[in-house]
This record gives sequence, C-alpha cells and structure tokens, in this order.
Amino acid sequence: MPTALISGAGIAGLTLAHWLRRHGFTPTVVERAPAPRPGGQAIDIRGTALTVVERMGLLEAARGARTRFAGQSVLDADGNEVERSTEMTYTGGWFNNDDIEIMRDDLAHLLHEKARDGVVYRFGDSVSALTDTGSGVRVEFERGEPSTFDLVLGADGLHSTVRRLAFGEEHRFLRPMGAFAGIFSTENFLDLHDWQIWYMNLPEAAYGLYPTRDNTRLRVMMGFEDEPFDYDYRDTHAQKRILAHRFATMDWETPRLLKAMWDADDFFFDSMAQIRMDTWSSGRTALVGDAAHCPSPQSGQGSSLALVGAYILADELGRAPDDHRTAFARYEERMRPFVELNQELAFPDESATTETENTARVERVKSAIDLDD
Repeated sequence: MPTALISGAGIAGLTLAHWLRRHGFTPTVVERAPAPRPGGQAIDIRGTALTVVERMGLLEAARGARTRFAGQSVLDADGNEVERSTEMTYTGGWFNNDDIEIMRDDLAHLLHEKARDGVVYRFGDSVSALTDTGSGVRVEFERGEPSTFDLVLGADGLHSTVRRLAFGEEHRFLRPMGAFAGIFSTENFLDLHDWQIWYMNLPEAAYGLYPTRDNTRLRVMMGFEDEPFDYDYRDTHAQKRILAHRFATMDWETPRLLKAMWDADDFFFDSMAQIRMDTWSSGRTALVGDAAHCPSPQSGQGSSLALVGAYILADELGRAPDDHRTAFARYEERMRPFVELNQELAFPDESATTETENTARVERVKSAIDLDD
C-alpha cells in the first residue's frame, strides 16, 4: 500500500486521512498538539461540503451536533441592546438554508472518530525537514525518528510548516486582510441560552459571545482591525497580551472576559489573511485546506473548502495511486476555480445593492463544484 504523511489533525487532515485509507493508502497523521485541538469558533458546513460529510456517513451526526442559536443581540458601548435578530447570526448567516453550523471541535471529534482505524497518529510532534528523493520523501521530525513516505501532504493551516519547507517562506503567499482575532472558552456567566451577543465599542474593535451546545460554556471571539504587524504565532502568552492591550479600555463585561482569557487553555489567536499560491504541489508534496488556499474566516467557507479539497485530493490519488504528478495536477485543476470563487466571498460585492443579492452570490459559490467530475 502507498504511504502518505499528513501534517495536521484539523478538518482537512482528518478528512484526508479517512478518504486516503478508503482509497487503499496507509496514512500517518502528525500533529504538534498532544491531542485533537479543543476550542475554536462556530463553523459552517455548506453546499458541496454537505455531500462530503454525507458520503462519510456523518451527516446525521453533524446535524445532531449543530448549534441551536435562535438569534443575536448587538450592544452599544454601554451594553445597551441596539439591534436584535431572530432570523440570522453573524457566525452562521441566515437561518433559512440547509447549512450546518457546528463548533469546530465538535466537527473535529466526529472526523477523528471516523478516521481512527487504519490511520497512524503521531501527536505531540511536527515535521522539521523534508527531502524528496524522487522515489519518496524522507521526513525528519522534531521528536520522533525519521521516516520515508511515498507522499507528504500538508494540512497544517495558515502557518503551514510543510508549505514553508517545500515552497518557501510564508510571506511569499500570505495576503493580510487588516484584522486579527482571538477566541477562547469560559464559563457561561451570562447564562446565555442558544443566543449570541455582539458588543461593539469602537469602530475597529468588537467581540462576540455565544454558548456551546450544552449552554454551559461560552466561546468568546475578540477581534480588531490594524495594519499587519509581527507576532509569534506559537507564543500564546504574548498573543494574550496583545488582546489585553487592545481591549483594555473597553467597558461592559470586558474586564471579566480578559481575566477569563488568561485562564483559558483553548486560546487561539491569528491574523485574518488569505493564502494565494500559483501551485499547491512540489514533487511528492502537496497542500490542502488552509495550508494551500486559506480563504480567511471572512469568507465563511474555510471548513467547507477543507472538506471538499481533502475529498478531491484523495479521490485523484485513488484514481492514480502510482502517478502522483497526474493526481496532483487533476486535484488542482478541479479545485482551483472553486477556491478562487470562495476566496472572493471574503470581499464585499460592490455591485450588490441588497442583502438578497449578496445571499444569492454565496449560494451560487458554495456548490460550484462537482465531486464526481
């Protein structure tokens, strides 16, 4: 059986592991974290991605784990409600569609359970060097012994190590979007029940609160706008200092949330950015998901692109298991137009004059690909 190393145990990596195993590969997943990562925002499974989840036998489980938000409130700087909706939320959009909104860690759990048998996991480790020998890729790890694989597949996110090692430094492909966000969990001290609250204090900074499925915990999303600046994306303490400084002057429940942030063990912070590359493969190495084409959270399509991209990459490798060049070329040929459409969703359509027109644009994009091509 051909072997493949997948770097990253996120949505793209776990989906890819499942489908590669189904196509006769022996996948190994390496993940820097000691276990599947907890936390994360509410994400959406949309359009063609729903078909991928259905073909994995997970559609009903995903529906069972979906969020149950009934609406949202928007507050002003003094904590007064200035807007309310029972028809949409900022995280999931309008309710009148077939999309599944689900917490990122809930979806990752479902995918990990599905991709257990026949998949080797190396948690607490990371790739440190790649050498393409022509007949395989020799991989060195930060902690484990070196191994050689037929293929290496980078599913390791916006700051992909595999991309850096195989394609060059991140700055060549990163397109910042002038915003940053942090997310973490805390107790549901506001006793929110399937309801979101968005606190708008300054034009360039805001945060949202919403409960997880059992309504016992809150997910907190704090975001601000700024020009790109340097920070260590692996230094959680330094990232928390950034948010503490940016939100220090905000009122309402901000001091309590900042205190909870310091105690959070699922804290995540990053810039809002896209990845733009001319090609997603080099020799026996290829990229998938955010590592290849992050559309940014503003698009609302990152998780769906990860699911669809992983499915199509595995599909093409299954069709040509002994010809990775053809498989990688076909994967990119099928995915790139879809990716480009989805990346454009992160930017407003200046020609759209109504919310209906914007909604129609999203609906056209999210299913603009054929899984059976």
